Amino acid sequence: MDLRLYTPDFTVVHEADHFLLVDKPPHLLVHPSVPGNPPTLLDGLEDLLRFELTTGGQISLINRLDRETSGIVLVAKTKGAARSLNKVMEHRGFRKHYHAIVWGWPEEDRFEIEAPILRKGEVAETPIWVKQLIHPDGKPAHTSVEVVRRFEKSTTNGNRFSLVRCRLHTGRMHQIRLHLQHAGHPLVGDKMYGPDERCYLQFIDHGWSAELAAQLLMNRQALHASGFGWEDKDWECPLPADFLAFLPRGAGTEMADRGTPSACS
Repeated sequence: MDLRLYTPDFTVVHEADHFLLVDKPPHLLVHPSVPGNPPTLLDGLEDLLRFELTTGGQISLINRLDRETSGIVLVAKTKGAARSLNKVMEHRGFRKHYHAIVWGWPEEDRFEIEAPILRKGEVAETPIWVKQLIHPDGKPAHTSVEVVRRFEKSTTNGNRFSLVRCRLHTGRMHQIRLHLQHAGHPLVGDKMYGPDERCYLQFIDHGWSAELAAQLLMNRQALHASGFGWEDKDWECPLPADFLAFLPRGAGTEMADRGTPSACS
């Protein structure tokens, strides 16, 4: 089917009888967390699937993304589809990959990160309840990383960056962000696992500022859920506009030639 845009602004990647995949833009909250939230992805899905809901359907978000992370979200339209897709998730049957922009140039073009993850508050004091850390008592976590492109960009904090493609073998909270920080290459724009966690606290208290922009370079963590699949089905989505603005001119076309499509498919 043709791509369609709805309010809140998201794109339908693929629609089938019992599920659909959508491309969530950055800064769009997936579902309401407190009263008075701005429109969320769930609000938009309820509007989009109004007919299905009035004829016995039920919306279930099978995977969820952080507010700042963009990319593919899988949505079940019925209770039966939700049960079936959740079983696929329980058996680690989904194939998921992400693109990220990180600080620095990794030494290897391909490498594995296997490091257990634990919520930091379980072993140390932290002002950020959701923050995770690498710890031997944590749950096993495994990420495969491939460097797509190394490039230079003049900034006050350094000039070497890389676009990387990450494949998740496990699905721990903040796994890619923490694993890449652990490898010495934190995500551009990451307030929590970037140059200083105080960036996150400052943002929570005062919002985005010129000072944060100078430190982080992007107003959100540079993480995009670009691929999703299971069984014999796979879908891809292009890099979002803020990624393309950060990358060298023409990099989007070059990456399409290396396997990242220029449009959702």
